[in-house]
Amino acid sequence: MQFAEKVCLVTGGASGIGRATCEMMAARGGRVAVVDIDDVGGEAVARGITAAGGEAVFLRADVSAPGDARAAVEAVAARWGRIDVLVNNAAVMTFEPVVALAEEDWRRLFDVNVFSMFLLCKYALPHMKGGAVVNVSSVHAHQTVPNVVPYAASKGAVEAFTRGLSAECAGAGTRVNCVAPGAVDTPMLWSNPNLKSGVEKLTGPVADPRDLAAAICFLASDESRSINGSTVVVDNGQLRNL
Repeated sequence: MQFAEKVCLVTGGASGIGRATCEMMAARGGRVAVVDIDDVGGEAVARGITAAGGEAVFLRADVSAPGDARAAVEAVAARWGRIDVLVNNAAVMTFEPVVALAEEDWRRLFDVNVFSMFLLCKYALPHMKGGAVVNVSSVHAHQTVPNVVPYAASKGAVEAFTRGLSAECAGAGTRVNCVAPGAVDTPMLWSNPNLKSGVEKLTGPVADPRDLAAAICFLASDESRSINGSTVVVDNGQLRNL
């Protein structure tokens, strides 16, 4: 999976799966835009890539804000002239039952997890001639637990969006696919109070973020040219046992 001079925009690139994806794409020759609201983490990722001989830039953006999303896309297009790969990875979670959840928390989650994906695709696709979009879903779209209903619902929306957009983009030659991680060793996993309370249990191996980055890189690469509109589950067999 080579990304020689491919221009790659990755949201949520400051940590976890996003960071691993940025680093892997850069290591394989990609020009990487690390997009995140976390200045410290995002700058560190871009510096690390550059120090290793890669090419990267950090762009601070709240990707749920239309102005920020558009500015990030335009900055990448202005710098490198095009976009070849878009990875919509930014996401947040809530951990309250529906009846106790604040309305603004529901809206904020859907803004980050779903609306940002729409915004990045809306603004990036005109700069893409072929190439690939990879959206990050979750096994929660297929099987979930109490107290994460908004997150599960948003990831179901991510997968439906992926299927529909793949049809819209077929004529332009841009592929749109999705990965659905299970448990991954990221800050989001270990901050989950459901794990501490026992509501949600880890029943199998916890993936390394690089395992997800490898799947994302495959779907973004020319090697997966016959895969379109699909969701690839990367969960160490978690859903297999349901």
